[in-house]
Amino acid sequence: MPAFTLYGSRGSSNTDRVRLTLAEGGFTDYELVVLNLGKGEQKSAENLKRHPFGKVPSVTFPEGFTLYESRAICKYLARKYSFPLLPPDSDLEAVALFDQAESSEVLYFADPAGKIGFEKFAKKFMGLPADEAIVSEALRSVEAYFDIAERLLQQKDYMAGNDFTLTDIYYIPLIQRLFACGYGDVILSRKAVAAWWDRVVNRPAIQQLLAADKEAMAAARK
Repeated sequence: MPAFTLYGSRGSSNTDRVRLTLAEGGFTDYELVVLNLGKGEQKSAENLKRHPFGKVPSVTFPEGFTLYESRAICKYLARKYSFPLLPPDSDLEAVALFDQAESSEVLYFADPAGKIGFEKFAKKFMGLPADEAIVSEALRSVEAYFDIAERLLQQKDYMAGNDFTLTDIYYIPLIQRLFACGYGDVILSRKAVAAWWDRVVNRPAIQQLLAADKEAMAAARK
């Protein structure tokens, strides 16, 4: 029996955040159950028991423990299985800096980047036109965010300090989506941000998972 079950969706940036965390932790003892968002399976009565907001991802354990929201899942798994992706609880300053970086990612990056991904990526598959006004405003916010990140990353290697942490993983799915939507220059035009991204995305475990997903998507299109 696998250690737990991850309920998610292919192409879901939130699901990928958890999968990347597990890959970086070298953890494979879990089952991935893929829900079809196009068919509304995330809104099923069964999934609403796991995720009351009718979204993905969620995890369930054999003893009955269930958890939803990707960042909460990532932190729980990192603690439960001792992935070296969180600062030690004994280092209060490092923990505070991690919490600060995590809050910054959620509040100033994920919201506008998610809007771009939805308008330019998800709507394409739904056969709907993008709302360019929303995209334009969100892109301005993302640009402003990385202007600040550019200054901060001149003083440290990663978002929460000089160690790679979960916070860095949190960015990967939505930045991948920005590249897919043609906005990779947001990252590559900023020297310190580009160097950070290169350090993050080229980690062996992350590269392996991203390459496997790319192959799977290419095979699905055939």
